[in-house]
Order: sequence, then C-alpha cells, then structure tokens
Amino acid sequence: MKLIYNNIVFLVLSLAVASCSLSKKRTVNEADTNRAHKIKLTVLDPGHFHASLLQKDTLKDISDTIYIYAPEGTGLNQYMESINSYNQRAEAPTSWVCQVHKGDDYFSRMLAEQRGGVVVLAGNNQKKTHYIIESIKAGYNVLSDKPLAITQQDFNLLVEAYLLAKEKDLLLYDLMTERYDILNIIEKELLQKKELFGELLQGSPENPSITMESVHHFFKNVSGKPLIRPAWYYDTAQQGEGIADVTTHLIDLVQWQCFPDKAIHYLSDVKVTKATHWPTSITLPEFSQSTQMNSFPSYLDKHVKNNKLEVLANGTLNFTIKGIHIGMKVTWNYTPPTNGGDTFTSIKKGSKATLKIVQDEKNGFVKELYIQKEPDIDNRTFEVQLQKTVEQLQITYPFLSVKNKKNGTYLIDIPQEYRLGHEEHFSKVAKAFLHYIRNKNIPKWENENTLTKYYITTTAVEMAKKEKKENK
Repeated sequence: MKLIYNNIVFLVLSLAVASCSLSKKRTVNEADTNRAHKIKLTVLDPGHFHASLLQKDTLKDISDTIYIYAPEGTGLNQYMESINSYNQRAEAPTSWVCQVHKGDDYFSRMLAEQRGGVVVLAGNNQKKTHYIIESIKAGYNVLSDKPLAITQQDFNLLVEAYLLAKEKDLLLYDLMTERYDILNIIEKELLQKKELFGELLQGSPENPSITMESVHHFFKNVSGKPLIRPAWYYDTAQQGEGIADVTTHLIDLVQWQCFPDKAIHYLSDVKVTKATHWPTSITLPEFSQSTQMNSFPSYLDKHVKNNKLEVLANGTLNFTIKGIHIGMKVTWNYTPPTNGGDTFTSIKKGSKATLKIVQDEKNGFVKELYIQKEPDIDNRTFEVQLQKTVEQLQITYPFLSVKNKKNGTYLIDIPQEYRLGHEEHFSKVAKAFLHYIRNKNIPKWENENTLTKYYITTTAVEMAKKEKKENK
C-alpha cells in the first residue's frame, strides 16, 4: 500500500514538474515570439536632439536593442547621453540596449548589415535626402525628422525616394509633431464647423487668408539644460535656410487643418508667388557659447563679414493652395528675452469668424487659441453657436471651455494640465508611424502632401535667392 502511495505521489510531482516546465517553456516561447515580432530600430548619424526624443518613453512595438551607426563626434555623444539618462531616471526608466557602430564607414556598414527594419534620421540636412533614398534601396522603412529636403535637387531625389518606397512597399514618414499639439487639434475641429467659422476666405497676395509667423532661438534650454548646437547647424548649406526648415511644420498644419484628408498636388494645386530671406548676425562669443568651439570652421568663412557670421535663417514665403492665399514668416534670433521663449502667431480667416493662435510675451509665452467673430455677425447669434459648438466638442474634449475676452473675441480655454509638451509629441508620431507599418494603412494623401510641402519650401528658397540677387 505504501508503495502504491509513493508511486502516486511521484506521479503527481512528475506531472506538476512537467506542467511547470511546459508553462515555463510556453512563457519563454511567447517572449521569444513577441521579441521576434518587435520592430528593430536603427538610428543613423544622430546630429540633432530630436533623434533621442523618439526614445524618451518605452515603445511596446520596438525592440529594446537599438543599432546606432554614426561618425564619432558631438552628435553621437549627446545622443548617447540622452539615452543613458532615460535608462537611469528614477521614474519610468527605459531599458534601451545600444549597439554602436562608429567610424568613417558608418553608412556603408548600416546599408550592408541591415540590422533593423526602421531607420531614424535626425541630423545634418545636407545628407538627409541621400540617406533617405539609400536606406529605402537597402530595404529600410524611414522615419525622418524635418526637413526631408532643403534644395530643389533634394526635392527631385525625394520624389524618387517616394516612388521607390511605394514600389518596395516601404514607409517613408515625416516627423510632424505639431499635429499632436492640442491647440492645433481643437483649431482643426473649429475650422470644420461651417456654422461657426464659415468658409475659409480666399484672401489676396496683399492680404492672405492664412498668415503664420514663428520666432525661434539658436541658444536656449532644452530639458532644463543649454542646447549645444553642432557647428554645421549655422551653415545653411547643411542645415537649410529658415524657409526650408521651420516652415515645414507650418505648411503641414495648413494642409492638415484646412484641407483635411485631401491630396494636394504640387503640380496643379499650388503656386509659390513670393519669397525673401535675410541673415541673423552671430558673434564669435555667441557661436562659441552655442557650439563649444573657439573659432568659426573654415566652411563658414564665406559667411563671415566684419567678424560676424551671417546666417540666412530668416525669411518669408507667399503661396496659394487651391486658390487660398497663404503668407508665412520665420525669424531666428540668437537667444530669447529674459523669461521668454519661442513665439508663434497663426491667423485663419473665415466668412463668419477668424481663428487665432497667439504665443507672445503678453500671454507669458504660452500658446492660446482665440476665435473672433466677423463684425456683421450678430453677437447673440454668434455666442449661441459658439457655445453649442463647444458643447459638442466637450463630448470628446471635456476640459474645453469658452471665455469672453472683449470686442467679439473669445478665448477657447484649454487648461495646461491637458497640454502635452513638445517633447511628448515625439512618441505620438512614433506610435502613428508604427501603426502604419503594422497595418499598411497610411492615408493616401500623406505622401502626396509631404511632397507638396517640400516643393513649396525648396521653390521658395530658390525664389528668395533670385529676388536677393536681382535687388543687389
């Protein structure tokens, strides 16, 4: 009897051990399967701090192992410092494992080894379009920081890149973070409320229907510490002019907000009518403070006049999309005013109201969204419609409210706690990009509108150069 009992105990223990082994094996297999299905990320030549911001948070669809190919230098060092800081922070640390391949052959090695399915680009813009098309040829999907092109030659290459990506069933995606700013999201909603905003006015060259202006600064704090720029950032041949760089976000917002889900064809729907540019003067002490370099590099010599570096960072451009007149201006100062920061103004005129986004000193450099009724619209009628519209939006955005300002202008109030910071927008873009890769469902208008955006900027650069040459 004792022997039978012992045999039963042995059998139960054996089954239990076998069950645990199978469970453990299944768990390991599931982990292996999940790991195998995760997208591998390759980071190429990270010369801009935006490269690391994509990895500020853990992304469940991305493998923890990142493959980095870059030349030795400040860009790589700053990128690695940022990744290490994310891994070591006390709250919600990441677990990135970096496999770094540095040296002069970094790009050829990346193309040959093809360790990841996605390549991330954020750095020297002179190289970027070449990086894009060669990465696609090698079989990579590409997620690139703006701008994707800074010259007309780059634009032509970008057209080829998109055609090749389509042929190879790969995704080329522009990192447009401004779509995830809650003010821009709410403004887009209001633009489509015809009963409140009316129809977008056509405007004229002298009085555009849409005007946007942004002011940026070369030397500023990012994540609480001074931003060190690479020297090439001050070379427009490598970084691009202001109207080839920052305006990409502004044009993208116009297309996304005012022409939602519509393809805009640069050959038929767009006309660039005017562009100008002028320099920001940078002293050697300012350059040294910003770059940690004691002298201007030789490639900047041709831009140094009277011991100051002249950077063509400022500009205006005027263009039309489907007959709507649009004017933009971008300015780069060296450093912001005390307790100040970047500023932004956007005005979009409708037949019943005008939408404004304002970020300036009066607002404490905080963006605010306003709606102003047209003078011929009855006050009471407008207020009733505004309240009705806000109540509709509150179903999705319950934190919204409207406040009467003055002279027919109303504040669309969005509390600060519901606003993500610029750095938080990067993970939103990454998640959208990964969704499109997984589901192969990127909207048809995305690629066409990206090409249109860079047609506008690169055409404007050439027009500004011509205008300046003719006025000499």
